[in-house]
Amino acid sequence: MRLTQTFYGYVVAMLVCLAGVGVFLLMTPQSRTEHIPKREYTITVANFNRAVPYRVWRPSQDPAGWIANSNRIADGSAGAKVLYLGFATAKREHAMFAQSGEQPAAGFGNRMANSDRSIGTEQINGQPWDKRFREDKKQRTLIRTLPGVTLVVTGTADWPELTQLAASLQELPKPS
Repeated sequence: MRLTQTFYGYVVAMLVCLAGVGVFLLMTPQSRTEHIPKREYTITVANFNRAVPYRVWRPSQDPAGWIANSNRIADGSAGAKVLYLGFATAKREHAMFAQSGEQPAAGFGNRMANSDRSIGTEQINGQPWDKRFREDKKQRTLIRTLPGVTLVVTGTADWPELTQLAASLQELPKPS
């Protein structure tokens, strides 16, 4: 007679399986600490600066407590290059800085904000930034349009954190 031909046999088999899972869970290393991978973006920004004809912007330094966790250069609309820098903020929300020379500039800004409705402007370092808010996504966006380039700071971070990122942006010189 096999072990699993009776109800008692099924109970014993189930207990053996559960004991095995329990032992596995006890022996598997577990971490209770936060782990956000850090991604250095200096080389990505330098490559973007060499690839585009306009002046490039980047944070002068990461705001205190922020972790740069993503960066990439992508092809945007009509062959325009787009630089994306992603961050986990001090409050562990998401913030992203993007820039592109895509034309029309309003199209890039609208796409990044997921909205074409302005809710006002914000003066950051004496410069006006257009504010957008998409409530269903809890997405806040700041947009600054300059000759040849559009700068976008967006994410689920609150307005003060997005303003902090926008205020840290500095224009880089073109490589010779």
